[in-house]
Amino acid sequence: MATLINKELSHICDTVNNTDSYRILRGRVNGVGYSPDARLMPYLELAGFGSAALTRTFDLRYDLISALVERWRPETHTFHLPCGECTVTLEDVALQFGLPIDGDAVTGVSAIAEPAALCYSLLGASPGDAESTFSELKFTWLKANFQHLSDNATEEELVCAAPAYIMHIIGGVLMPNSNNNKVHIQYLPLLTDLRSVRSYSWGSAVLAMLYRELCRTTKPDAVDMGGCLILLQSWALYRMPFLASVSHQPYVYPLVNRWSIYPGIGRSYTVPIYRLMIEQHAGEGFIWMPYRRPEIAAIIPSSAYVDSQCWCTNAPIISFNVVEWYHGDRVLRQFGCIQYIPDPPMQVGEEVHGKNKRGRHGQH
Repeated sequence: MATLINKELSHICDTVNNTDSYRILRGRVNGVGYSPDARLMPYLELAGFGSAALTRTFDLRYDLISALVERWRPETHTFHLPCGECTVTLEDVALQFGLPIDGDAVTGVSAIAEPAALCYSLLGASPGDAESTFSELKFTWLKANFQHLSDNATEEELVCAAPAYIMHIIGGVLMPNSNNNKVHIQYLPLLTDLRSVRSYSWGSAVLAMLYRELCRTTKPDAVDMGGCLILLQSWALYRMPFLASVSHQPYVYPLVNRWSIYPGIGRSYTVPIYRLMIEQHAGEGFIWMPYRRPEIAAIIPSSAYVDSQCWCTNAPIISFNVVEWYHGDRVLRQFGCIQYIPDPPMQVGEEVHGKNKRGRHGQH
């Protein structure tokens, strides 16, 4: 199969019209850049970010991401492929990152009255008095202050370093904006008590942000894309392995890390070629349930299946001002069920779907 596809690709590369019109979206994943200190892992596990903290970043194929965006339907939050409707689901977030997908909505106060005081109380440090009205934390500041822990670090120092690491993961990998080098401080109050952090539905918040960015970038004037792009790309590669030019990477957990190991995804193609690959092979070659394969199921911890009953639900998913609708009933084949004719898609309304923070930094 792989040999046949490679031969077809050689033919496609020779025949694709170079004048074909397309755009290439851009984004950025700002990985933490260093592995968490082993002494932090118990605290990260307690918070529900133990697996996500082990995420390694990898090269993004923006031509592939751009080709996927062309097939995204904002009204249903699904991709329309030759095999039918499909999408990134709560199952993908839970099994690829190990994040909790049920619980309280990730929301709260977005305008912090005394950000420096909040940082001192939770992180033991603040960006400085000169930035007393800041609303974001720079990744460079987080790295400079929390990358190196002393050999005799106290429990108090470890308790401060854990939320700092989580903040970097949230803003750099899981919910980045399109030009990210900072993380909004609004998430910090949710990390006050590490024991209660896992009570929030972080997985659905990640998905809500990705849906919002996919919807936004369907507009022809969009050039940058935020959201969890490594989840989007990994989702595509697990279900459409013909999109990668290498196929023998070992399966590791978190599952998203499979593509960070050399040689990773392999060769990159252009948008027109990815279009043709999807058009020609995503009918019979789409894998509806990749996580059921024995070699993959064997490495997924049982904890990742907690709340699996939520995977095919219909519900709003939320991350502060971002509210999107999750249509699990439209992609039942991804959960091993027979697909019936779904109900008309729910809409949250343009007054909610279009809300952003521009010009509203002083408001909740």
